[in-house]
Amino acid sequence: MHHAALLAYLSGVVWYAGNCYWIYRTMHLYGNIPSIPSFGILILFSLYLGLYPALFGTLVAALHAKYSRNLVLLAVPFLWVAVELARARITGFPWDLLGYTQVNNLALTRLAPWTGVMGISFVIAAVNALWLIRPATTRLKYVPAAIALLLTAIATFAAAHQPKYFGDVTEGVATLLQENLGVGSEAIGNKETKQDMLTSFSQLSLHPTIQLDPARKPSQIIIWPEAPTDFIDTDPLLRQSIGNLARQANAAVIVNDVTVASFKGNRPSLYNSASFFLPDGTYAGRYDKMHLVPFGEYTPYKPLFFFVGDLLDDLLFIPGTHRSVLSVGDKKYGVFICYESIFGDDLRHFPLQGAQVLVNISDDGWYGDTSASWEHLDMVRMRAIENHRWVLRATNTGITAVIDPKGRITATIPRHIRASVQVPFGFETDLTFYSRYGDWFAWLCASVTAALLLLGLTRKTPTAQSQVN
Repeated sequence: MHHAALLAYLSGVVWYAGNCYWIYRTMHLYGNIPSIPSFGILILFSLYLGLYPALFGTLVAALHAKYSRNLVLLAVPFLWVAVELARARITGFPWDLLGYTQVNNLALTRLAPWTGVMGISFVIAAVNALWLIRPATTRLKYVPAAIALLLTAIATFAAAHQPKYFGDVTEGVATLLQENLGVGSEAIGNKETKQDMLTSFSQLSLHPTIQLDPARKPSQIIIWPEAPTDFIDTDPLLRQSIGNLARQANAAVIVNDVTVASFKGNRPSLYNSASFFLPDGTYAGRYDKMHLVPFGEYTPYKPLFFFVGDLLDDLLFIPGTHRSVLSVGDKKYGVFICYESIFGDDLRHFPLQGAQVLVNISDDGWYGDTSASWEHLDMVRMRAIENHRWVLRATNTGITAVIDPKGRITATIPRHIRASVQVPFGFETDLTFYSRYGDWFAWLCASVTAALLLLGLTRKTPTAQSQVN
């Protein structure tokens, strides 16, 4: 058993170090942490998350000690999804789950409104396990491989075949702003500096540089991204400027700022917030980010990172406590901020609260020009599919995009330019099975895994021959 756990652990460490290599760049270039401690953070991160593949290997080995080889292979997809659920719930880092690889596959993503992304992970694991099953009779020995080959062919064809656009009704129009501020270039300065920035962004919002609405209708909502500014929620200058923008455009406005929650001595605790303004310019409340970015907004298990000294002491954000929906007449928008997009079981609560559109504001500039920005976008696309909602995504440096309820990108702004785009979108009111019940399928897989382990305790160790079959 220990050999299986060790092999799976080493594979997991290599996977996370390769897939999340951008953590080093983020820590070093944008977190101002020296190169060696930044590399140490990446290694510790990989060593920690590698424990989940090790858990998968341990479970496979434990079942193989009690059950036949074929039965264990049939159990593999249940084990895999159970471990993905553990990663999402225990560590809180469900980044790049296996199912995200199929976000462009219109056939497999039809599962997502029912099971969420983990249902797609189950299918992928099941197809791979089928290749290894050996039926007891020679006559049937090619059947599992044939089924796996057929499923693989269908999935491949579906992924390669992209039909012409067929969209849901687009009755709304939005303006998305991409500010393109450099990471760390906070708008700290005098009142005139902030006013100039607010005026510039307001003019860009009122006069989009890219217009994709064929009817050229006025926008109903203007969305500014999460960005490295020091705008404070209660700042009269911010309130006045955004209120004026809302009245001039006769549109609701969502803007990123920070909210001072409390003070510990002279050090404030902050919320990363999205403030809401109605078309008449009145302030309509805010949403405080509930899932913070590890090492970007807070330090998990801080005593383990003693070697970086006081470099992480400036991370003063605290998580929000409840979700808020922006209501504009009979239209409702659910806003989530950056990293929160990877938590499908949490975001489904916005549609449950009546949100007809999902809004994602993000600052992906922290990823630089790595693959992380595209990985992040794919996870946002999966949230659109799971909940059958349009997603309006405004980012600081890109990738700003509009995503339809089938997960397809209908509009985007090129990265690393300051621009705004006016885009059509739709309002949806239905609730998918996943929106109602969340990760029920993943919990089912966890229950099957637990049942197999418990039943295995009462079984005698099978013979070598029976383990083969």
